Amino acid sequence: MKKAEVVLIPIPAMGHIVAVVEIAKLLVQRDDRLYTTVLVMHPTVDPSTTTYNESLAASTLPDRMRVINLPRVESITSDTKPNNWLSSLVEGQKPHVKEYVSKIRTQSELSLDAPRLAGFIFDSFVTGLKEVANEFGIPWYAFSASGAAFLGCLLHLQALHDEQGADLTEFKNSDVELSIPSLVNPFPAKLLPSILFEKDSLTTVLEQPRALAEARGILVNTFLEFESHAVNSLSNGRTPPIYPVGPIVRHKRDGHDAGSEGSNNYRNIIEWLDDQPPSSVLFLCFGSGGSFRENQVKEIACALEKCGHRFLWSLRKPPPRGKWEYSPSDYANFQEILPKEFLNRTAKIGKVIGWAPQVDILAHPAVGMFASHCGWNSILESIRFGVPIVAWPLYAEQQFNAFQMVIELGLAVEIKMDCRKNSHGDNEINVSADGIMKAIKHVMEQGKEIRKKVKEMSRISEKTLMAGGCSYSSLGRLVDDIIDNQP
Repeated sequence: MKKAEVVLIPIPAMGHIVAVVEIAKLLVQRDDRLYTTVLVMHPTVDPSTTTYNESLAASTLPDRMRVINLPRVESITSDTKPNNWLSSLVEGQKPHVKEYVSKIRTQSELSLDAPRLAGFIFDSFVTGLKEVANEFGIPWYAFSASGAAFLGCLLHLQALHDEQGADLTEFKNSDVELSIPSLVNPFPAKLLPSILFEKDSLTTVLEQPRALAEARGILVNTFLEFESHAVNSLSNGRTPPIYPVGPIVRHKRDGHDAGSEGSNNYRNIIEWLDDQPPSSVLFLCFGSGGSFRENQVKEIACALEKCGHRFLWSLRKPPPRGKWEYSPSDYANFQEILPKEFLNRTAKIGKVIGWAPQVDILAHPAVGMFASHCGWNSILESIRFGVPIVAWPLYAEQQFNAFQMVIELGLAVEIKMDCRKNSHGDNEINVSADGIMKAIKHVMEQGKEIRKKVKEMSRISEKTLMAGGCSYSSLGRLVDDIIDNQP
């Protein structure tokens, strides 16, 4: 039996590492010939990532899988500019990746029983590491932690820029509507990620779709039935083969010390949900980077109190203004940010918490709606557990994702689709309590049709990963390609 090792390297951000670790598990569980190693680069983007890494070290990983932490790139400090951070990380880690690959090569030469290095899977943000794969003559694949539609958007924007000379920075605040092959509907250009409107960062962003053309294949965290138009638009012969292998959703706790099943915080949250009627709770959570300043917090609080629905609110403290490298943290006392007596007045219907074990909460039958920033992982989790979204995107490609969920797929309702954070980490637009309340009431009180659609997609999302399902078959094709094309 030919043993083959696959090395996977994510960008060191929470959502990306979690997804790549799950792919590594899927591969070894699918084929006994496969071995996987996840290389985690340091420094990581946020503290929660470090905690998650520590939990992996303590957990029981499947046989034939390991997670290895690479040395820290000491040249990266808090003074490193955001636009240079990722490229500095990739360049600084190349020697460490080469060293590890050399060790695998040596082991396979010394022992006929040792697995041979058969391929790399690089996060699409770190495809600069392709030089290492090419140097060793090893095939490499890319992994897109975003959806197929956004991948298609990036490829289209790169073509506009490189082939038609379009200046993408001119789309900022414009009324231009783009015809993007991976979308059915015209897309408002002003909803593109802010990073595309800055000349310095645009150059770095466009390197990603250019590099993808050289990949042997592209894994996407999606499933055909969910993004059928987008996946089919990418299967055009102009891009490498697409492997939809999702939805990649963790069913277990993620190892946060605040969220472990044995902790008081975790137990309190789950016990509170246990006491609520089915599908009665609105869950508000805005991702590892999501937080609001005081004015917006007060509008949210006012909306929750006025609408009277049960709620579970993950309220995080924003980092200091201009400190992009810091993540939101937990408040020592919610009274310092919430309206006076809010907690007392809403004690019978609501609960305010800090960090949230999101997957476990969405999986709970009491949860009936999810106010979300529309990060791709959060979207897939909501679909997987059949919870409708009210969309409130904040940064990155979240505005695109919100457009896709609300306009393209009809699986969400918007609170404010063109909301985004500025360079100081503040919302450029404050959303009124009335606007928030309107979206909540729509889903909780009149959202029968959208609930039905989301529940049906939930059923499909489970089926696609089982034998005979589209994502199951797609993963099988990937495994065959890896093993059949070992160098």
